[in-house]
Amino acid sequence: MIKHLLKVGVLFLLFNANNVLAAKLALVIDDFGYRQHNEEQIISFSDNITIAVLPHSPNARRIATIAHEHGNDVIIHLPMAPLGKQPLEKDTLFPYMSELEVKRIVDDAVSRVPYAIGVNNHMGSLMTANLNGMHNVMKALSHYSMFFLDSKTIGKTQVKNAASEYNIAVIGRDVFLDDQQKEYAIARQFDLAIKMAQKNGHAIAIGHPHPQTVNVLRTKLANLPDDIELVKVSQLITTPRTKSKLKPTIKDIFEKYKKRFTDISNLNSLE
Repeated sequence: MIKHLLKVGVLFLLFNANNVLAAKLALVIDDFGYRQHNEEQIISFSDNITIAVLPHSPNARRIATIAHEHGNDVIIHLPMAPLGKQPLEKDTLFPYMSELEVKRIVDDAVSRVPYAIGVNNHMGSLMTANLNGMHNVMKALSHYSMFFLDSKTIGKTQVKNAASEYNIAVIGRDVFLDDQQKEYAIARQFDLAIKMAQKNGHAIAIGHPHPQTVNVLRTKLANLPDDIELVKVSQLITTPRTKSKLKPTIKDIFEKYKKRFTDISNLNSLE
């Protein structure tokens, strides 16, 4: 009987150790609202994939509703001004806009993307580097219970500085999957995201509903390593992004459950 209990205990320990130590990978797919077929495929892959919807895209409301009903996190992919000359979405935010204009655009975006629980920036290398501009954005968002995912399209981003004034939770992108729209390159970036998650405990990868990305995700998500857990991006909001908090070791977890197994054995011997 004691041997049986110890065997069960060891199996319990190993199962729990795997769960505790599993690195968390969050996938966010931007630019939803234009490519319905690809987008619906991505949603079907997992309810732990987060979708970012462009508010003025033709299918914004419909795809946000489909994703929500499937169980996926929905966030607003808020258009923001880039440094370069690129085609812009309607109501792209610029640093020179007034506080009232920014609020109008943010409020309108929220109304166009139902079930949104957060926001991330579409482009935005010019806008996110401007503290006053991002201050206006965060003030407008402070009226809603939303987090902000910084896509980090520029190194000198002011997102965290602006958000801190309004207690808005901020998380940041770690890897872009498909800057190169070639399957081998996307697969390489996906593997990089996994390595970053294994090293740091978690990672956030951002991609787009390109056919090549869809193909890579289909294969990679079906073959995730045992020590990687695909999670909703919202599950990382409370995860401290600091190296000071180390992942528990096997020894830590063994010690945690050692006393429990000893107590069970002692109880059995009394019988």
